[in-house]
Amino acid sequence: MQKRKTIVRDSSKSWTSRQLLVGGKFFLVTMTFCWMGILHPLQAQIAITGYNHVALAVQNIDSSARFYREVIGLEQIPVPDDWKAIRAWFKIVPGQELHLLAGRTAPVSNNDRNGAHFSFSIPNADPVEDYLKKVGIAYHRQQRFDKAWQIYITDPDGYVIELNEPKKVAAH
Repeated sequence: MQKRKTIVRDSSKSWTSRQLLVGGKFFLVTMTFCWMGILHPLQAQIAITGYNHVALAVQNIDSSARFYREVIGLEQIPVPDDWKAIRAWFKIVPGQELHLLAGRTAPVSNNDRNGAHFSFSIPNADPVEDYLKKVGIAYHRQQRFDKAWQIYITDPDGYVIELNEPKKVAAH
């Protein structure tokens, strides 16, 4: 079997391509190497073990913190004393947090229910819709292809938040 070797490098990765002659035809076989030179089959190079936090730049820490604490119902967690004027942190579930960062000066853009948004899981959309009506918060409710309900709301900065029921399992 004949082999021709070509290596192409950039600052972040190495690729080794080999053209193999099999049955009179050349086939291109590519393997990836991480930057340390360890062979990896074509698989993820970063092992994700969980979701830690999302950070949102906000215009006003106090009004945004009030929204996530009082409307969304997240538990506020302590930040270092010298960050209190510029940061607010919330526990979503154990090990997952929302971080609010002061300093937004431009409007939130490209953020809508069909584009950029983030989602929280809820057990049931009906009481959420009742609450939003009671407190006068605008929302959009729709049923997904799998029959789960979704409710979309917007925070004080314009970030779109999806409140999402679990998938409905079809009864057999």
